[in-house]
Amino acid sequence: MDEQQAEALNHAIRTIGMRQRAIGGWLLGKLGLHPGQEVFFLEIDANGPRTQSQLASAAGCEAPTITNSARKLEAAGLIVRRPSPDDRRAVIVDLTDKGRALVPDLKAALHELADRTLAGLTAQEQDEVRSSLDRLAALLSREQGCGPHPEVDR
Repeated sequence: MDEQQAEALNHAIRTIGMRQRAIGGWLLGKLGLHPGQEVFFLEIDANGPRTQSQLASAAGCEAPTITNSARKLEAAGLIVRRPSPDDRRAVIVDLTDKGRALVPDLKAALHELADRTLAGLTAQEQDEVRSSLDRLAALLSREQGCGPHPEVDR
C-alpha cells in the first residue's frame, strides 16, 4: 500500500468511527445514556449480573472508567452495585427494574444505528462490509496482543 492509499484508508476509518459515534451518541442520548454505557445493559442482559472487572473487559476499557459510569447509572436508578459474596474486592453490578425496562429500547436504538450505518448499500454489500470489518477487528485485536481469534486463524 502506498502513502496515499494508507492516508485514504486511515481517513475513511476515522470518519466512519466519528460519524457512527455521533449518531450512536444521539440515539443513546434519547434514552438518557452516553456512549459506552450500553455495555452495562447488553452484558447483564445477556449474561446476568457481572463484576465491574467483567464489564470493563467487555467494554475494552479500564476498571476506573467502568466505576465512573456505574456511579452515574446507579444514581439514575438503572443499576445496583453490591459487594461480591465470593471476593471482597469485587463489586457485582445488576440492572434494576428500571434498567431492564430500558433494554428493548436500547437494542432498538443499536439496531437503528446499524441500519443508518449501512443505509444505501445493497444486502450483498452490507454482508461484505460486516465480514470485512469483523476480520479487520480480529486482525487488529491479534496485532495488539489480544491472542488468537478464530476468524483470523482459519
